[in-house]
Amino acid sequence: MTELTGRSPMKSPGRPSTRREVERLFWREIAKGLTSEDAAVAVGAAPAVGTRWFRHAGGRPQIDLAVSGRYLSFAEREEIALLRVQGAGVREIAQQLGRAPSTISRELRRNAATRGGKLEYRASVAQWKADLVAQRPKEAKLAGNERLREYVQDRLLGVVRAPDGTVLPGPQVPEWKGRNKPHRKDRRWANAWSPEQISARLKIDFPEDQSMRISHEAIYQSLYIESRGGLKRELVACLRTGRALRVPRARSRNKPGGHVTKDVVISQRPAEAADRAVPGHWEGDLIIGLNRSAIGTLVERTTRYTMLVHLPRAEGYGTIPPIKNGPALGGYGAVAMKDALATTMTTLPDQLRRSLTWDRGKELAAHAQLTVETGLPVYFADPHAPWQRATNENTNGLLRQYFPKGTDLSRWSADELSAIAAVLNSRPRKTLEWKTPAEAFDDHLRSVHAGVATTG
Repeated sequence: MTELTGRSPMKSPGRPSTRREVERLFWREIAKGLTSEDAAVAVGAAPAVGTRWFRHAGGRPQIDLAVSGRYLSFAEREEIALLRVQGAGVREIAQQLGRAPSTISRELRRNAATRGGKLEYRASVAQWKADLVAQRPKEAKLAGNERLREYVQDRLLGVVRAPDGTVLPGPQVPEWKGRNKPHRKDRRWANAWSPEQISARLKIDFPEDQSMRISHEAIYQSLYIESRGGLKRELVACLRTGRALRVPRARSRNKPGGHVTKDVVISQRPAEAADRAVPGHWEGDLIIGLNRSAIGTLVERTTRYTMLVHLPRAEGYGTIPPIKNGPALGGYGAVAMKDALATTMTTLPDQLRRSLTWDRGKELAAHAQLTVETGLPVYFADPHAPWQRATNENTNGLLRQYFPKGTDLSRWSADELSAIAAVLNSRPRKTLEWKTPAEAFDDHLRSVHAGVATTG
């Protein structure tokens, strides 16, 4: 068969695996933020296959997602198989596919099925053979350079020493089980250099030795990809994040958690909220003070109109011992926050209650009930993305002039909060062509209900 196909013997690993074209589609779905299971189902693969692809690749695609047109696709191989069964010759097939006759001849010879001692062309087998040859695995640099590997491992896992050189063992930690760092538990003490620090330092420590060079991405791949074999997988516990797998940015942004479900992430917010053309879309957050005191802030995206939410402490705060899973007495528990927002927002007409974008704080865990009571849809910004609520963040900075950090905010009454909000709303804004937020908001109120009294 080697003489017939012109290719070295290929040991069959069993049933042909899922095509690489499907795997490419899988990684494109991952880039959109889907989970491994959902991305696999979206491309027609089993959920378990998607989980295996994601874990074996360390969370990042290891194949080129852009396929070059010089290679035959699976659709073209199916066409070749059909034309071959119909008795078409090599040149006729090449003409119909727009390929060179030599390409078709080589494909029919090298990627044909060889079971039974004769060549028989089948598209699935041909694609499987092409995928196997395309892998071309290479040895990781850390696996073949022991000196470099020891240098990297020492910077990642090296022991911590006291000023006199004594080794400090640090806390006792459980054996690594292939998962992320433990939540709110001790972690192993180590040098814990980042891969970027290691890569940069090599050029300083070995300026003349070109063999002592490695990129930070190669170090990450040796840690996260099982097949690389350069570094022990448990060394990921020494990284700052302590993640066992890399997480695509889109997935980390849209990952729901706790009170945040898939239908209330910011990507589900109406598109009209982004351009600020339609009023009624609000941004909200808390400013926190001493002794669990807080003030709620609400800012309308179009007019920059600000409302402050009074959050008084509940009766018994400071005298009743805290109860696990009991009611929050600090003033901004989920129920208290929901009631305070409902009281504030129901003073507005329905047309000015289009959406509310909030931070990921658990004070709004009762957002579903707030939506039912007020008709105000609530959406949550992505983690660590304050720019998605830029208007609110800017307003909170202005409010810190009146409510500095490190002060008790519970001493201010609702009337005093309204007075400070009126100060902000009466300042002319450049973005409003030097109108005040109160004037811009009044214009919208008049357009909704003619004859409604002005707000300031």
